[in-house]
Amino acid sequence: MPKLDFKLGDSNLCFACGQDNPIGLKLKPVYDGKKVRAQFTPGEFHQGWENITHGGILYTLLDEVTAYAILCNGIDFGVTTRSQVSFRHVAPIGKPIQISAWVTKLTKRLVETSGVLTLEDSTTILEGNSIFYIWRWSKKAVIWDMNGVIADTNKFHIAAWQETFAKRKLKPAKEELTRLFGARNDIVARKFLGEGLSEEDIKAIGQEKEANFQEKIKGNIKTLPGVIELLDTLKKGKFKLALASSAPRKTIDLVNTELNTGQYFDYIISGQEAVKNKPAPQVYLLAAEKLGARPEDCIVIEDSPFGIEAAKAAGMRCLAITNSYPEESLRKADRVASSLEDIDLIALLQRV
Repeated sequence: MPKLDFKLGDSNLCFACGQDNPIGLKLKPVYDGKKVRAQFTPGEFHQGWENITHGGILYTLLDEVTAYAILCNGIDFGVTTRSQVSFRHVAPIGKPIQISAWVTKLTKRLVETSGVLTLEDSTTILEGNSIFYIWRWSKKAVIWDMNGVIADTNKFHIAAWQETFAKRKLKPAKEELTRLFGARNDIVARKFLGEGLSEEDIKAIGQEKEANFQEKIKGNIKTLPGVIELLDTLKKGKFKLALASSAPRKTIDLVNTELNTGQYFDYIISGQEAVKNKPAPQVYLLAAEKLGARPEDCIVIEDSPFGIEAAKAAGMRCLAITNSYPEESLRKADRVASSLEDIDLIALLQRV
């Protein structure tokens, strides 16, 4: 393997996928959990023979989508060592080309792939197999918030707090409680009942609220759209995963049991382990430490302004989902999406 005297960095000028390259192909590959796919329509400047797409362009399409296939398998960068392609049919200028590629074998040093280019009527244009030398495995880690990201639990939290406060002659509005999503129970209790509460009272109130919440969610919660699909692809790609929530550990464990999501996470950090509440970054820094990841290699998935502020203070990138707050409240995140159904693995790793 020859020495590579360059630094991996911004790829926005990549001829094949760079969105800032004025003469580039501007591919936008997506991953469905098995294959990476993209579409490209060749223009007049991509031809070899008149009105026929140049063979070099066709190979470039295959090679680029294949590179994304190895990325989705946890490889940050691989070097093409061998490619074998078979051209089956001409690709007319102006006709959309469908590109797909997938990993067929993976070892510590090498990754083998296959791919195909077709016309819209499924006519095969090109087939190929490649071998890549693995230059660097990915160091990316993804840290998930729980409430409002993995499960739609917010209405149960509100109901549990309202029930708890009602016993103390308080009737906080839904909007007041919503503004505190992401905060620990002691923060919420003091907000409505005052700073003069003893630690014993705070503990009792928090336990009562959690008991109410746990009773309400049993058999009544489900994962939000796109969650399981993204967790599956991250796990298959061997990316490091952590769950970091302000909730008590017992509540986190119950949610994971109800949803069968605990299996995905290498570590779980609860509000009991993080002394400082969001927007302080402690919960996310603890998660990164447990994963053995640098903050700059971590991506946080959040749904609240407090959580976004915590992630950014930790030096991490942040994807915000509008499950709990409107988009305008989440603009400090690196990217905002309406649902995880809109975020595939490539979008998460490279566009957040």
